[in-house]
Amino acid sequence: MLENKVILLTGGADGIGWNCALAYAKAGALVCIAEKNPAGKEKIEGLAGSNHLFITCDITDADDVKRVVNAIQSKYSRLDAVHNNAGTAFPSKPLDTTTDMEWETILNVNLKSILLTTRYSIEYLKTAKGCILNTSSLVGDIGQENHAAYVATKGAVNALTKAMALDYAKAGIRVNAIAPAAIKTPMLVKWGQQQPNADRIERYLDNLQPLGKMPEGDVIADACVFLISDAARFVTGHILTVSGGAELGYRTQL
Repeated sequence: MLENKVILLTGGADGIGWNCALAYAKAGALVCIAEKNPAGKEKIEGLAGSNHLFITCDITDADDVKRVVNAIQSKYSRLDAVHNNAGTAFPSKPLDTTTDMEWETILNVNLKSILLTTRYSIEYLKTAKGCILNTSSLVGDIGQENHAAYVATKGAVNALTKAMALDYAKAGIRVNAIAPAAIKTPMLVKWGQQQPNADRIERYLDNLQPLGKMPEGDVIADACVFLISDAARFVTGHILTVSGGAELGYRTQL
């Protein structure tokens, strides 16, 4: 489904990103993981196929991102897709208690990183008539208590995805976003531990989706494979919610 497509995946060493790396490789892609933690390099041997790439990178630093894109072009002579998955969910607090440093950090990680990967990859994506996929969140659409800065960045990702889709459609580049709800990842576990009701948060998250308990990241990865593949060749500017129905209707928790 993704045979020999070269994919730049930011934040691909754990959580949803790692599930996507596994799914992309299984579908035949050449996966290039850009990850801040160098320890993630050891995991790349677990991907199906061969000739994948791991590069340590600060995705908020322009020179670092440029270096990553140049390394991919040097190794493969092409770039077919960019999946902007790297992100942070912290701080978990209302806006008035958010510090300047916390605000700047989350905007840099969740938004500036998309600016940088786009800036340095766009000419290669034009050549390949490739695609861009952004990892958003259901909360970017419906909001979330005690998570103002994060919600703001994910709402911005949704709007940015639509604007980018319009800007790059003339070059044959598709731009979409994936919007998970509660997915069992290390980041979500850490977030839960910060909540006032931390002892009950996992039960709450398990009851959030009508389709069942919190899933693993593979449910998101499967949808991402579709959005990057040619099966989605006429899909652009779309925010695909993969939530198990978490946002639907009034429900009674028994």
